[in-house]
Amino acid sequence: MYILRKDGVKTTIKDVAKLAGVSFKTVSRVINEEPSVKPDTAEKVHQAIAQLHYQPNTAARNLAGTKAYAIGYVYDNPNAYYIINMQNGILNECRNRGYELIIHPCNASSANVTDEILQMVKRSQLAGLVLSPPLSEMASVMDVLDDLDIPYVRIVSGSATKRSHRPCVFVHDRDAAKNIVDHMISLGHQRIAFISGDKGHRSTEERKLGYREALLDRGLSVDPELEIDGSYSFESGVKGLKSLLDLETPPSAIFACNDEIASGTLFAARLNGIDVPGKLAIAGFENSPFSRQTWPKLTTAAQPTDQIARQAAQTLIDIIQSARNVKFGSSGKVQHVHFHPELVIRESTYLPD
Repeated sequence: MYILRKDGVKTTIKDVAKLAGVSFKTVSRVINEEPSVKPDTAEKVHQAIAQLHYQPNTAARNLAGTKAYAIGYVYDNPNAYYIINMQNGILNECRNRGYELIIHPCNASSANVTDEILQMVKRSQLAGLVLSPPLSEMASVMDVLDDLDIPYVRIVSGSATKRSHRPCVFVHDRDAAKNIVDHMISLGHQRIAFISGDKGHRSTEERKLGYREALLDRGLSVDPELEIDGSYSFESGVKGLKSLLDLETPPSAIFACNDEIASGTLFAARLNGIDVPGKLAIAGFENSPFSRQTWPKLTTAAQPTDQIARQAAQTLIDIIQSARNVKFGSSGKVQHVHFHPELVIRESTYLPD
């Protein structure tokens, strides 16, 4: 994008070079964050860019040479709030760094998903990819990207990964889930149910493990009949509660794998005349708008999805810039970043006196 000068003429890279007293090639090197430019020279260029409100044309940069200035976000997730926050977080970092963002939804269960991603990367001339679950957990996808030698950053539920040579943004779902169930136990609940998200998502398994650990650490047993299979949907919460109410001894508390499931559980509870939290405590996960649009509002774990996404994009772009001069992965310490969702206590589990 260009900015119009007062005389109506577009501000160009040559205008920046003239004001900074350098060549336009030097301006280009500064914009591309090449390390060969002296710090004082780079500062002059940045001051000129700011004074002229100049913004580089990313498309032109891509066409001008072999270096790509676009990254991709590939996902398969039915949670609209999650995807919007992911896109906004990545996009904000791209704007700050002069990169474009290409968003590509796909079906992770498709037999052709790896070919689809491969063709998208080549067709769009991407410099790198951000992957979120479940694609970030699929070995077949990573194998293709490794063979292509394209930088990528994965967002992963948990605290470790088998592919530690590639940078990850880890989200500690297990610890956060454990904190939620600990909170329920501290309120006197001993028969606590779990409604899961989709199988095949590591977040589902991590949150279930946190649920189980909390029970066992407090001397409570894990009851298989209280673990309900589900998906990350409102309907799953409705169906899950029905199954639990059919038990001979229903639970007094329910931990749902995300806020959307928890909202469906709360809706079904109200339809059945069940007082929440008086007769049934309900908690979700993620702190999405679902958790704040219900009554009572949902206890949850605050997962800063936009910050997680922005961190993933920042890490990826840093890698890309380094790879302009050093082959990706050949040197330097691999960067891993960790996020710990925090417990948010609301009226769905606890009403203060």
